[in-house]
Amino acid sequence: MSVLQLSMLTVVVVASLRSLPAIATYGLGSVTLFVLPAILFLVPTALVAAELATGWKGGIFTWAREAYGERVGFLAIWLQWIQNVVWYPTQIAFIAASLSFVVGDQRLVSNGVYTAVVILVLYWGSTLITLAGGNLFAKVGSWSGIFGTLLPALLLIVFGGIWLATGEPSQTPLEASAVIPPWTGIASIVLIVSNVLAYAGMEVNAVHANDLKNPGKGFPRSIAAATVLILLVFILPTIAISVAVPKGDLGVTNGINLAFQQFFDHWGMAWGTPVVSLLIALGAFASVVTWIAGPSRGLLAAAHTGLLPPALQRRNKAGVQVGILMVQGGIVTLLALLFVLVPNGNTAFIALVDMAAALYLIMYMIMFASAIRLRRTQPQVVRTYRTPAMKLVAGVGFVACAVAFVLAFIRPSGFTGLSEVAYPLVVAAVVIVLGGPPLLFYALRRPGWDRRTTAERATSDNVLVNPVADPVTPGGTPSPTGTTAGG
Repeated sequence: MSVLQLSMLTVVVVASLRSLPAIATYGLGSVTLFVLPAILFLVPTALVAAELATGWKGGIFTWAREAYGERVGFLAIWLQWIQNVVWYPTQIAFIAASLSFVVGDQRLVSNGVYTAVVILVLYWGSTLITLAGGNLFAKVGSWSGIFGTLLPALLLIVFGGIWLATGEPSQTPLEASAVIPPWTGIASIVLIVSNVLAYAGMEVNAVHANDLKNPGKGFPRSIAAATVLILLVFILPTIAISVAVPKGDLGVTNGINLAFQQFFDHWGMAWGTPVVSLLIALGAFASVVTWIAGPSRGLLAAAHTGLLPPALQRRNKAGVQVGILMVQGGIVTLLALLFVLVPNGNTAFIALVDMAAALYLIMYMIMFASAIRLRRTQPQVVRTYRTPAMKLVAGVGFVACAVAFVLAFIRPSGFTGLSEVAYPLVVAAVVIVLGGPPLLFYALRRPGWDRRTTAERATSDNVLVNPVADPVTPGGTPSPTGTTAGG
């Protein structure tokens, strides 16, 4: 794999238009709000995950288990799965907003019942497709990403440039001083949390570092190129949105559609709004279908070792993890009700984003801590790529995640529906309820939950990417080095 190929693969996985409207309210200040999380989170995540992925197979479950034991490993993989469960309603709420422009009734955006119904119909429809073993959407997922994400992003950049070049007024200040966002209190920067989550997923492609000819030199170059491209995909369309749409009209779910409507209506091309909105909706829906089974497979692999009850390990005839998917669907159904119970749809959306961010940030803190510990406890393990200044890089990432975690409990300014006291309590309750089960399951686990065959048990500890043979044993058979920390 070439450096450019890995860079583009990273951009496709990470880049998304969903988080742009929330940051567009800051205008040119969005540049700072995108660049800072990129430096403090995106780059450390990519570099640290690359070292871990080129040393140990199995992802976050193996990395955390090797560093801190099975309990922490199970917690990490659970958090990676559960944050995706919380992400589904936010992504489909974004789809619901786009569909309201397709049908020509934007009032639906503020209708909680409408949003909840769309979430339930699209989510459970996607689940049924997954349970049937269908992979149609997975096959066209990359094309949907191009036409539903990259094409709209490019159109926003072009339209924004034309808007300014033809002398149309900008709805946001464009002076150089505007790059620094105004400070009006801690609550005014809480939306940075959603920016951290916008960069989540960099660890997914770290495993491909082994596919480069020279990972030590090639991977940092691919990350540098991907970071620049991701920033361009995020920053330029965000500025285009803020240029065309008045700050007071921006909503976190419909800001992109409002920008396209402003451009198309101004140029007498009103038909273009529903077309582009449909493309955005289809691209977002394809990502839901593509991801709906993926993260749960990682949890199933850990569960299969005896960490979850047999009922949750159950698979159907197509081999799909039906037990976990049913639990996943139940949680999504409950979270969808937030849009009915909370009058302000924007508040419900941001609350879910903060919940997902808080859960995912705990996992990332475990990842950064694991990388530092494994450098000390398992220095003999061969890493194809080694992060320079590991303690500094991982330390910066850990601190950034810790700060973002705290901010996730502060209600953003300008959002209503939950009081300043109720907001952090709701986020904390969801984090505890959704993040606590793995610790309970681990405490209650039984030997009968382990459904592995004898052969699977014998190979479960062979997690090294580059195993080094031990000296030949008396029996004449070398064995791979590497141990697994105990629970």
